[in-house]
Amino acid sequence: MMRLILVLTLFAAFCAAQEKPAPLPPVRQQAEIQQQWLQLRLDRHLPKLMRKYGVKMWLVIGREYNEDPVFQSLVSPTVFAARRRTIYMFVDTGDKVERLALGGGSNGGLYTVYRDPGVPGRELYLDSQWQLLRELVDEKSPQTIAVNISHTHAFSDGLSAGEWEQLQKALGPENMKKVVRAEGLPLDYINLRIPEMLPTYRQMMQIVHWLISRAFSNEVITPGKTTNQDVVWWLRQQVANMGLGTWFQPTVRVQSASKKEPPAGVGVGEDAPVTIDRGDVLHVDFGITAMRLATDTQHMGYVLKPGETGPPAGILKALKNANRMQDVVLEQMRPGMTGNDVLSAALAIIKKEGINGTVYCHPIGDHGHGAGPLIGLWDRQQGVPGRGDVLLLPGTWYSIELAARTEIPEWGGKELFVGQEEDAVLDEAGKMSWVLKRQTEFHLVR
Repeated sequence: MMRLILVLTLFAAFCAAQEKPAPLPPVRQQAEIQQQWLQLRLDRHLPKLMRKYGVKMWLVIGREYNEDPVFQSLVSPTVFAARRRTIYMFVDTGDKVERLALGGGSNGGLYTVYRDPGVPGRELYLDSQWQLLRELVDEKSPQTIAVNISHTHAFSDGLSAGEWEQLQKALGPENMKKVVRAEGLPLDYINLRIPEMLPTYRQMMQIVHWLISRAFSNEVITPGKTTNQDVVWWLRQQVANMGLGTWFQPTVRVQSASKKEPPAGVGVGEDAPVTIDRGDVLHVDFGITAMRLATDTQHMGYVLKPGETGPPAGILKALKNANRMQDVVLEQMRPGMTGNDVLSAALAIIKKEGINGTVYCHPIGDHGHGAGPLIGLWDRQQGVPGRGDVLLLPGTWYSIELAARTEIPEWGGKELFVGQEEDAVLDEAGKMSWVLKRQTEFHLVR
């Protein structure tokens, strides 16, 4: 009777995992929602950040298909690229922040468009667009002019060398004395979320969990026949079929007592396809994109042997170790801590508890590997200078990415890699919580 109850319970859980989540709204409605997000971000966050960093004027300059990383976070969902050259000028007047577009459109009325009529005979610095920029800078006469140049943060380094050279000529010597590097401004602007985004993001996570539960099931996997690359391409096809995108190629790792790890320097997915057999442990790394948001998730699966109803005890313990690491990391993540602070504190506890683990969390949102503080890299557990020294801010999202390596008695002491990654929210009150839920049980292939 107990075995029957267990089987029925597992079957019910399997069926629940297969419930299809609601699709995202039609594209037109998505654009309306995104436009609302854009206005809220520009109204709520940008003025505060310009004042936080003492920036009176911020210039974001890019050319078609060579846009600044912050570009997509500043424009309407119907704007896909700069037009020829697009210059966005943000001016803090004290009462408000003016938003000017020199090139491109008004982004649904959120920017005031400036055009140079190109008066015949007027002296040009480089071309009429740079002339217009110079005239507006002289008119506004800001105390500081911030540009996106950084040696540390890619998100703050969007001004290309060619545009920088032309900008210097256009501004002239006196205005150039006011130029500062805006490292923190674009970094924080991209990093900060608004609560209105969270319901859509949670819906995206539901889709991710649903697809993984199907990928790690008998719908996709036939033990002894299906390869890890078959599962990868099934996921890619499902994403395409649903009208979603992905920001990296998914990977599926196969581990067992007898299977060898890929050679050093060869990433998962770059080696030859691996057939999935009974008794194998599966790991997936998978992320989707929609509505200019990105997800990042890692889950584990197990292929049952004949007569098994679940993984062996040693394999279950390995997942519990990774879950414990998640608890530790979330407990350390508080506003005002740096990424390196969180890493150091978390690793000290993990080591004390005897878990062999690595932590490599990152912000997420507008980009998969997002703007903000790094909490370790898989090969930099001593901290990350610069990128790890950034402060955690309320109202930001993170991928809690980490791994535990556990010796498995049932495998003769061989180590099992358990990678876990779930997206979490550091809300405006400074509290950490999962966007959806974390994995505490293996996906099972029967």
